[in-house]
Amino acid sequence: MEQQRSVSGLSQSPRSPSSQPYLSVSVTDPVKLGNGVQAYISYRVITKTNFPDYQGPEKIVIRRYSDFIWLRDRLFDKYKGIFIPPLPEKSAVEKFRFSAEFIEMRRQALDVFVNRIASHNLLQQSEDLRTFLQADEETMERLRSYETGIFKKKPADLMQIFKDVQSKVSDVVLGKEKPVEESNPEYEKLKHYVFELENHLAEAQKHAYRLVKRHRELGQSLSDFGKAAKLLGACEGQALGKAFSDLGAKSEALSIKLQKEAHQLLMSFEEPLKDYVRAVQSIKATIGERANAFRQQCELAETMKLKEINLDKLMLTRSDRVGEAEHEYKEFKAASEEATRRFETIVRQMNEEIVRFQEQKTQDMGIAFHEFAKGQARLANNVADAWRSLLPKLEACSSA
Repeated sequence: MEQQRSVSGLSQSPRSPSSQPYLSVSVTDPVKLGNGVQAYISYRVITKTNFPDYQGPEKIVIRRYSDFIWLRDRLFDKYKGIFIPPLPEKSAVEKFRFSAEFIEMRRQALDVFVNRIASHNLLQQSEDLRTFLQADEETMERLRSYETGIFKKKPADLMQIFKDVQSKVSDVVLGKEKPVEESNPEYEKLKHYVFELENHLAEAQKHAYRLVKRHRELGQSLSDFGKAAKLLGACEGQALGKAFSDLGAKSEALSIKLQKEAHQLLMSFEEPLKDYVRAVQSIKATIGERANAFRQQCELAETMKLKEINLDKLMLTRSDRVGEAEHEYKEFKAASEEATRRFETIVRQMNEEIVRFQEQKTQDMGIAFHEFAKGQARLANNVADAWRSLLPKLEACSSA
């Protein structure tokens, strides 16, 4: 389990106490509760920390998937410019939603999600994180109900923000309006990098899925062949029958190894790739927020200029509306300055975040591909050893 967490980039979040400040979280013990459409999985969330703002060195709470959504939504709403870690998808297919494999994949992904937050130097200070890790179930349920509608931009809508910005190009072609976009080479380079990375990661994850599927299919084929070979051995004479039976037993044994390797490949290779595909989508959502902040900044700056021009005209004519116009100008100037500060904060945070993301990605992908190569080498050796051990018996039968 520690190895799996390392693959997911949690090396910054120690699992054991030390003299240094630490915040470590484990998502464990998934349990199905309820029946039918009301059924859901609950998780035991164990927090170990020496942070002074927490209630004690260890806290255990029960959480469900919607609680994790609440935390993600709150963080996205408050921490503009920060790449909020992604959540695993919610399966709508009943037969998969409660399968042991799906539950374990989700548990691991939720563990990765909350530990990425806990190891982030800003997000770990969040009051919402403390609430998530310490509040009782009744409090969390009340908060979820109260917050309904607070997070107006759901994941699909967040992607739409970015698409809306991009769609301005077509508006120009049609003569509708001129797009308000950053003309920043570094920003354009960042967007190009994110789109390219998403495409390449998605392609790698697709082929990783096919590798898992191939391992499982080969394992099942070996199992079926093994059974057939053992039945064939039962019909033959002693020497040949024994050879066929041994061949069948080896095939079945290899089938088990292949199935185990397929599961390992899924958890330590395909899932990390899928997690980074989701992470890139979170980055795109933040890019969308940046584009929106830039547009608001420009619109307010333009409105402020118009208010200033109007104020100057009224002052020249000594209009009795000068006081009202001056008040409006000051309001829009304050709003414009705040929008500029907000945009600059997002830009600064994103610049720091992309460096951190790239460093973590390099580490995580290196571990994932190393685990993949090591697993394939181990499987190849097991397969070669198994067949090699049968060669003397099969050669004896063929020369008899």
